[in-house]
Amino acid sequence: MKDENRTKTPNNNNNNNNNNQDNQPSSPGSSLLLESPGSSFSIKKAQLCILITAFVISACGISYELLEGTICSYFLGNAVFQYSLVIGIYLFAMGLGSYISRKFDKNLEESLIVTAMLIGFFGGFTTVFLFLAYRYTDVFSLLLYIHLLILGTLIGLAVPLLIRILKEYRMVKFSISDILSFDYVGSLIASILFPILILPYMGMMHASFFYALMNMVVVFLNLSVFRDKVKHRKKLTAWSLAVTVLLFAGLLYSSRLVTFFEARLYDDEIIFLKQTKYQRIVLTRYNEDLRLYLDGNLQFSSWDEYRYHECLIHPAMAGSSNREEVLILGGGDGLAAREILKYPDVKRITLVDIDKDMVDLCKTDPHITRLNKGSLSDPKMNIVIEDAYTFLQNSQQRYSVIISDLPDPNNESLSKLYTNSFYTLIRQHLAKGGMVSIQSTSPYFARNSYWCIVHTVEDAGLEVVPYHVFVPSFGDWGFTLASNLDIHPEEIKVDVPTEYLQEGNIQQLFYFGKDEEETDTKINRLDNHYLLQYYESEWKHWE
Repeated sequence: MKDENRTKTPNNNNNNNNNNQDNQPSSPGSSLLLESPGSSFSIKKAQLCILITAFVISACGISYELLEGTICSYFLGNAVFQYSLVIGIYLFAMGLGSYISRKFDKNLEESLIVTAMLIGFFGGFTTVFLFLAYRYTDVFSLLLYIHLLILGTLIGLAVPLLIRILKEYRMVKFSISDILSFDYVGSLIASILFPILILPYMGMMHASFFYALMNMVVVFLNLSVFRDKVKHRKKLTAWSLAVTVLLFAGLLYSSRLVTFFEARLYDDEIIFLKQTKYQRIVLTRYNEDLRLYLDGNLQFSSWDEYRYHECLIHPAMAGSSNREEVLILGGGDGLAAREILKYPDVKRITLVDIDKDMVDLCKTDPHITRLNKGSLSDPKMNIVIEDAYTFLQNSQQRYSVIISDLPDPNNESLSKLYTNSFYTLIRQHLAKGGMVSIQSTSPYFARNSYWCIVHTVEDAGLEVVPYHVFVPSFGDWGFTLASNLDIHPEEIKVDVPTEYLQEGNIQQLFYFGKDEEETDTKINRLDNHYLLQYYESEWKHWE
């Protein structure tokens, strides 16, 4: 390279001497770092080691951050708020670590190894620590923030240390930008892989130990490459081996750890557990009571789910002028479909659910198929795996009855399915004289949330009639009946087999007590999510 020789000399010896100077340290006091024939140290190996370390620490760091945000959302709900808080604290801690790095001016390689080892330890036990904190303490949020500060500070310390080590060497065509590039690429790859592969196929517990072991790989890589520079190599190697053994044991026993912690989060025996791309599915059983939880929220109890599903389905089915084409948004458990299939004039039921794993479970699990009577395998069923909002945007079909059996609006993704925009799409897909029934949370426990849903449906241009029922496992639960024509509740009569509804109690569904009566609320829109604010505030009061 023409710029490698700083002076031109008439002989090759001097050229070689000048070339060797490029591998010398930038400061006179770093003469021990020279690459020489008798030394095991290699500048090229050091370069590669620094790049790999930057990549791995960055990838693992962003993954720990995503893990903590996921766990925090799982336990506390309101994903956007929790992720925002986690990211903010994490970035602050990284800045703190970067500032602290100024205090390190000796034994930089050794400091980097210790930092990477601590990142592996604290990162690896992230899930274990947070599950313990949630189950056995009343200060989960405080412990979460402390853990974030520790882990973020360590990761913020690592990159400046790598840059400081870089400055100890004169590396041709190697600069700080290379380290930062690998750092950013590592973050990008980890961010893409986490929701697509890591979380669905590994789960939170396996993932934290897996990434921690990746951290330990770079620890041992640095111990090997910089072995002549590390004063306490034997001690650090012993500590690194001990941490690796702990992490590897954690990885091997992750399934048992998950079972242990989940069993303490639920009162009953867990018979199925899976983390999908969209939610955490837990199925429990106590004697004859089968319960389904999504992200820790109860979806049904087999002891009383018939009350909920009969009230969700039959007022709309009985009130519609036609029942041939029925659309279910959500309802992947097949229980709403079971009730709809009681009507012989139904020709086709289109069920739209975003989570294929959920539908597959409820289509094949013997406990659930006994409950839903195999409804998801019925020839009349047309199952579409898609987001409900996207489905309505792309579909041109009109339906006689539309059932919205979606989880409560406890995050922005679900709140989107309770906006006036979503209900406008429903109105556009409703045949003339058709009926809509919407799961609308509790008018007692979440009074403003319930009436916000009712008012938002009305704002979308539909006639509405609110109603509710007492479900023992849920408490008082509300629904919204809607149509593009006038609704006459007094004319609703159910003439199919039921366990709860009968002629004497149908009209009672449409009466509310004083503590559940209508309140003034704002309309839930895509750009404000007022419903989520109501919901979080009201349910937090009861918790």
